Amino acid sequence: MSREQADVVADVFKVLADPSRVLILEALREAGELCVLHLADSVGMSQSAVSHNLRLLRQAGLVAKRRDGRLAYYRPDDDHVTDLVGLCAEHISHSGRDGRA
Repeated sequence: MSREQADVVADVFKVLADPSRVLILEALREAGELCVLHLADSVGMSQSAVSHNLRLLRQAGLVAKRRDGRLAYYRPDDDHVTDLVGLCAEHISHSGRDGRA
């Protein structure tokens, strides 16, 4: 891996370092595609907070947007995104750091 590639990988992990964004990605993984309103309900956040986090996730190439009239629908950019989050969840579960008592 080149230094430039390592920088990009580190940038992706920086974006994923926020629990709200991880919850958004997990909700999108489960649903496949959601608009901001339904996504905000799903993760228990305000629509403005979800929109802000979606902008960061889009800039990092982790989510894609589709417009249908006035509504925008978001989905994970590809299976690699959901696989990455899933692998991290599996790792913390395996290591006993999953936050369960």
